[in-house]
Amino acid sequence: MTDSAPGALILGASSGFGEAAALAFAEAGYDIYGVHLDRRAGLAHVGEIRALIESRGRRAMFFNVNAASAKKRDRVLDEIAAGAGPGSVRVLMHSLAFGTLRPYVPDDAPGMSPEQMNMTLDVMAHTLVYWTQGLLERGLLGEGGRIFAMTSSGGDRVIPSYGAVSAAKAALESHCRQLALELATKGITVNSIRAGVTDTPALRKIPGAEHMIAEAAAQNPHGRLGTPEDVARCMVALAAPETGWMTGNTIRVDGGEDFVGSRPPGD
Repeated sequence: MTDSAPGALILGASSGFGEAAALAFAEAGYDIYGVHLDRRAGLAHVGEIRALIESRGRRAMFFNVNAASAKKRDRVLDEIAAGAGPGSVRVLMHSLAFGTLRPYVPDDAPGMSPEQMNMTLDVMAHTLVYWTQGLLERGLLGEGGRIFAMTSSGGDRVIPSYGAVSAAKAALESHCRQLALELATKGITVNSIRAGVTDTPALRKIPGAEHMIAEAAAQNPHGRLGTPEDVARCMVALAAPETGWMTGNTIRVDGGEDFVGSRPPGD
């Protein structure tokens, strides 16, 4: 490991897109700072991820904390600053998937509460702003920095029980555009990454996930679902210095899934 290696701060690093990104950026020569929230049963897998990162000769600092807590966020960033120093984070990836999946106005139960709505938007959208602020305040992220946030087609489509998460994804994309505007003069780009239907633990929590998986696999031009690794490899490429003029976008990384309409009946 070298002290001069760039770093990638991954929010949601223990599974799905975050795990794949941590491994892909480590393979590309980045030290990894991973933030995750797991119970004891999941910590063994986190240890496996850390071991894989370290086997590539990279630093692996992982923090099992609630990324939406201001106190925990400050502690993590202070530890990174103390251990790695100014300018040590080249990439911030936001892949937090924790929110309430339920209808707004169900017939047989209470509707979405203000607490559930606010928690979903805070964790899945607003935390991007707060982590970015914290990095800049400590001088950890500077010119040449890249910020990526995982969004989905649910940001502008209606999916049963997905309303609060859909609102969070729409807000997340808006935050990316605003941050892109404000950080342009600092040489930092901000883009949201819109993956297609991908079989991750977060997807499996959505009602009707099996149908979504089958439909997406059938209509994707590649004849298969995308994987977290597909998306991670694209993010590594987008982190290159040559992409400094690409900012404020919502970038599809879905193998062409999104532009293909539903198959005709009987096809």
